Formats: sequence, structure tokens, C-alpha cells
Amino acid sequence: MSDTFSLTPSRIIEAHYDELRRFTRRRLHGAPAAEDLVQEACLRFTRVETATLANPRAFLYRILSNLVVDHQRQQQRERAIAIETEADLVDETADAERAIISRERLLLLTRAVEELPPRCRECFVLRRFDDLSQEEIAQRMGISRNMVEKHLRAAALHCMKRLSENG
Repeated sequence: MSDTFSLTPSRIIEAHYDELRRFTRRRLHGAPAAEDLVQEACLRFTRVETATLANPRAFLYRILSNLVVDHQRQQQRERAIAIETEADLVDETADAERAIISRERLLLLTRAVEELPPRCRECFVLRRFDDLSQEEIAQRMGISRNMVEKHLRAAALHCMKRLSENG
């Protein structure tokens, strides 16, 4: 159409509307937003004084191309945000699962320690929770260092057994 210089914006749009739709659908791979972008480009084009344009059709395509690029960038941002959000949810879920597992293991360990004979339990608690050396434990409990080692070994084996039995 060589007479586009004298046409009004609505006539230019009408003459090229179908090709604008095909162009946009190809660029957006048939996305539903294609029709909306063509309509937005046409709306913006009607606000322009076409008599001053050297090539109104090319200008209309430029408007539409810019809208398509903006739309694609917005889609990329939304996908990136969705991926980040999903990753955060996975992290939070994993953290929650780890916390639950840690609490369960702590409960199992507490039960295992409670099952120990009193002297063995006292020895284990002094070592693991009060951070006393074997020598200090022996002095405090009035037993040999050898006996402290036996109590600690027995306590460790018992606790490991209980933890492994329950996963």
C-alpha cells in the first residue's frame, strides 16, 4: 500500500492489522498476550500525528516491537521471581524438615540418656554437657579414669544404637 502517507491512523491500522497479529504471535510463540499487545500498539499509534511520519507503517511496527520486547522482559522477570520464590520455599521446607529431624533426634538422644544406668548417665552428662575432662569426672565421681572411659564408651554405644534403631 503506497498510499499510506495520506491515510488516517485507523485506516493504516485496518490495512495492516492481520499482519501485525501474525508478527506478534510469531514473536511471542502464540502467547495469549499477543492480541493485547497489538491493540495497545494500535491505541498508541492513534495518538501520533501520522502526517509527520515518513513511514507510518514502520512506526507502527516499531511501537509493536517495543511492546513485545517489554512484554518478554516482564515475563523473564516474573519467571526469575517465581524461580527464586520456589527456591526459597524449598529452602524453608528443607530447613523445617531439618529442624524437625533435629528435634526428633534430640528427643531420641534424651530418651537414650535417660535409659542409662545412673552412674553411666552422670558420667556421660558431665562429659558431654558440662564439658569436663575424664580426669575431672573421675575426681568428682570418686572413680578411676578407666571406669570413666568404660562408662563413656557404654553410654556412646547405647545412644548410637538407639539413634540408629529409629532412623
